[in-house]
Amino acid sequence: MSSSSRTCLVTGAASGIGKATAARLRAQGCTVIGADLDGADIRADLATPEGRSELVERARELTGGRLDAVIACAGVAGFDPLTVKVNYFGAVATLEGLRPLLAAGTDPRAVVVSSVASVHPCDTAVVDAALAGDEPAAVAAAQAAVDRGEGYLLYGSSKAAVARWVRSNATTADWAGAGIPLNAVAPGTVVTPMTAPMLADPETRRVVDTSVPMPLHGHARPEQVAPLLTWLTSPENTHVTGQVVFLDGGADAVLRGDRTW
Repeated sequence: MSSSSRTCLVTGAASGIGKATAARLRAQGCTVIGADLDGADIRADLATPEGRSELVERARELTGGRLDAVIACAGVAGFDPLTVKVNYFGAVATLEGLRPLLAAGTDPRAVVVSSVASVHPCDTAVVDAALAGDEPAAVAAAQAAVDRGEGYLLYGSSKAAVARWVRSNATTADWAGAGIPLNAVAPGTVVTPMTAPMLADPETRRVVDTSVPMPLHGHARPEQVAPLLTWLTSPENTHVTGQVVFLDGGADAVLRGDRTW
């Protein structure tokens, strides 16, 4: 199937990695449906059940019930429960809600953006509640972390949970059994509107660079992440599934060394 005949949906399409990925897909001739809070074909707040349902319903209307690729880029980086609502529950609802549309597509593929922060220390109560599908419990655990002064753990916790969800679900009948590769990409520090305020402050930038060391080429641009996302969701990817692919300038190798093998 040629790129020009593929229909792809990208969340977080109005800025950052999502915007760059949508632009790359369009340049390849794909039909792209963007979703975001504003400035996209579908306006939906993935922090809410209503917004998640709106995404799926509008996608079904705009595509006639079939998609060839879903790229879930929408995410936030706050020190509050919203981070868990969007980064985990919004992402999982996107993938689960659109899976039937993918099953009706041709050479269907799906990928979600995780983060190298997924290997940082996390709040196990948040991760466990998220993986159990208990959003109220996950939000309560996230708020408890904030109250303890540990809100900084929530971004990594949300990204660790979504990476583990991918690992758990990619080989099931719903995904592999339906011929749909499901993967995650874990970037290091990417210069986007979300990270710009942190990187603009010298002290915060020092903390970021200490926690995410990137010996190969330093910080990435969204346009340098998009090619991997588009390849993973292309017909060329026939066997890569259940993987969390680090695109981090070497950060994971520095942080974990050879201990994962």
